[in-house]
Amino acid sequence: MAEPSVADVHVSRHPQDASTRGWSAWFERRAAFVLPFPAVATVALMLAFPLGYTLYLSFHDWTIASTADPKFVFLDNYVKLFTTDARFKNSIVITFYFTILGVTVQTFLGVTLALLFNRQFWGRGLLRTLAILPMVATPVAIALIFVMMFNPLLGVMNYFLTVVGLPPWSWTYASSTVIPALVIVDTWQWTPLIMLITLAGLAALPGEPYEAAMIDGASKAQMLWLITLPLLRPTIVTAALFRLIDSLKTFDIIFVMTQGGPGGASDTINIYLFNTAFAYFHMGMASSMVVIFFAIVLGVSLLAIRIRRATWI
Repeated sequence: MAEPSVADVHVSRHPQDASTRGWSAWFERRAAFVLPFPAVATVALMLAFPLGYTLYLSFHDWTIASTADPKFVFLDNYVKLFTTDARFKNSIVITFYFTILGVTVQTFLGVTLALLFNRQFWGRGLLRTLAILPMVATPVAIALIFVMMFNPLLGVMNYFLTVVGLPPWSWTYASSTVIPALVIVDTWQWTPLIMLITLAGLAALPGEPYEAAMIDGASKAQMLWLITLPLLRPTIVTAALFRLIDSLKTFDIIFVMTQGGPGGASDTINIYLFNTAFAYFHMGMASSMVVIFFAIVLGVSLLAIRIRRATWI
């Protein structure tokens, strides 16, 4: 039997080689899209399904404890939340009250600590390490500790107030003081985050403006107000916006310390929708709250991005 010639072998392999080269060229041209596609598709599916199912439930009246199927009511849940549900509207006010108060205090303290720790002094490294420890701790553990500290009768916080001659507080046990008390806990834990971001911004500041100001005879206070803070403004805004978005979603310390009490005075959107879903089992109404809350957080995030960009102009 005669063996195949070189030409026959070349002809028989040519179609396969051409096909392989075609796929290889196609893959190389689209590698930037093909390679990340499995990961992007997986993440998109994981995000899209919960969001889509939550949006689907928000258009239905469904109590999970009932044997009846979900009843399609379209926008009735949203209308009830904004027209007849005073507790939900109050939760929006409480959420923004807690967020704005906490972020304002944390930003002021974080920038102050950053300016302090940016100076050279003995023991600075140790104090920096101690300052960031609250940020590392578990929020639930922190909340449980402050529950004991805020006890009006046995807590150590009222003892400290009496030592300095101030009247005792009710802390989380009174409607008028519960939000400031929760802000104290949140500030104690998250002020170090703003401090670290601000310290990074201070380390990146140029030295030329300070040299020129020293030659012109500017004082340290003038350099702080006219050079440091203006140059540091984008960093401060970025740190504050991170905390703003995160504070809107605070759940753990509020749930552990007050569960929305007393009398709904700390009933934020997160706490209210949690109770609606898992205490009253109104899944349709809770889903509507989730959609509204998502829209609020998204709107605040977009506004925060615009504010951050404006600070760079």
